[in-house]
Formats: sequence, structure tokens, C-alpha cells
Amino acid sequence: MFKIGGFVSASKGYLHMGKDAVMIGGNTFQFFTRNPRGGKAKDLDMEDLRAYLEFAQAEGIGTILAHAPYTLNLCSKDESIREFGKEMMKDDLARLENIPGTLYNFHPGSHVGQGVEVGIDYIAEALNELLRPEQTTTVLLETMAGKGSEIGGRFEELRAIIDKVKLQDKMGVCLDTCHIYDGGYDIVEHLDDVLDEFDRVIGLCRLKAVHLNDSMNPMGSHKDRHQKLGEGSLGLEAIGRIINNDRLRDLPFLLETPNELDGYAREISMLKELRK
Repeated sequence: MFKIGGFVSASKGYLHMGKDAVMIGGNTFQFFTRNPRGGKAKDLDMEDLRAYLEFAQAEGIGTILAHAPYTLNLCSKDESIREFGKEMMKDDLARLENIPGTLYNFHPGSHVGQGVEVGIDYIAEALNELLRPEQTTTVLLETMAGKGSEIGGRFEELRAIIDKVKLQDKMGVCLDTCHIYDGGYDIVEHLDDVLDEFDRVIGLCRLKAVHLNDSMNPMGSHKDRHQKLGEGSLGLEAIGRIINNDRLRDLPFLLETPNELDGYAREISMLKELRK
């Protein structure tokens, strides 16, 4: 089954998100756990959750992906920011247990001049504090573009974090096509070579989802600026090869292109035509 979806707003609850996902032609979706700039999450509506779970089963909505806010930085130089991030993640993970088997994606963060090794240690330390053996949620490190002091621009950095986590069975990776292309991985001309490298360094068994985006910038720019599919430097032919690659095709593909719901609907329709 082709698992495809867009970014939907969580402001009106889970059932509304599920209906939006189906309306645009998706069978999965991604959402922010709270305002992407941080803050308190809305109180859970248990009746809404029950209604969503029934709707998802009836409509065939599979595993969904919750995205942590951008302000979550587990490797900040500022201890108060690290603690703020841990509190947000702790709350998010507790809430997501109401939808068993969810994926939870976060940006590893920026070390802000402390160095990559220090940042990796902080991230792993936080994950070891937060992960629980009984949780059903899989926590995903996102591949990044490597701008500034951002951690995660190289596969080796993500592997170093995972190696330091005790409950590694709770960990995975989300591959962002814009990010890794901007980070210098040539997924346009050498997709299989990049996947070979990912497998060698991290292991494809840890790849749980794909953020499917075009890029406004050329390969290796380290800019992280998403573009609508087919309107950027990756192009539709490369996007088609990605969604049809034997090692990727069974993963959920989540759009993060600069679109509203109608734009996601057009892209999902286009992707279904490209799918072989």
C-alpha cells in the first residue's frame, strides 16, 4: 500500500485531522503536537480520541507521525532550554500513548558552539531520561541540512546519538529529502548510493518515515528551504524514483511542502500517478 499524507492542523482535534487527511487523498498524516514555536499543548479530548480511532480504522489510516515543536532543543548551551525541551517531550510522549504505535519526530537541535560531541551527549542523555520500556511510540531523529551548529546533517551524527541510547528499540530515523539533499547527499543522481551509505552507517531497519519535499536550493547548500514537488532542485523525476525505490516504497511519505490542504491534495494526486 502507498502510504502518503500531508501536514494537517491539530487545532480542532484528532478526528478533524483524520477527516482532513482523507479529504486530501491521504491514508496517513503528520501534525504538530503543539504550537511549532512551543508552549502548552491543548488538553486531550478523550471522546475525540475515541472517535478518531474508530474513524481511522474504518478509513484505513495507518501509522501517523507527530512532530515536536521547533523550539525543542535538547542540546542547547542553556540548561533551562534543555529542561524546557525535556518537559515538552515528556508530555508529548505521555499523550501519544493514547494512540499506540505512533511515530514521534524531532529535530536533534543545535549545539550553539559547544561542539558536535557535546551536543550528541546532551541529546542521548535526555533520551535516556525520557524513554520508557513500556512505551509504544517510536522516537525518530530527523535528518537535517547541517546549517549552522545543527546536529544531524551527517548520518554519522545520528548513529552516534543512537549508539548512546539505552532503549535503542524505541529509536528510529525520519529521512527528509530536502534536508539531506541540502546537506550534500545526492539523492537525485545517486539515490541507491545514498541509501547504501545510510544502511552502512545507521541501518535501513531504523528508517521509519520519509519527509517528501523538494528543495529551493542546490545540493550541499545547507539552507533547509522546502519547495513544492517538481518546482525545486530535486525535480519530479527524482521524486518519482524515491517513492518507487524498493527500499523506501513501503514507508509512510509525509509532505512538508509550502502548501495548504488544497496544495497537498494536488501533490498527493500527482504522486499517486507517479507510483508504479
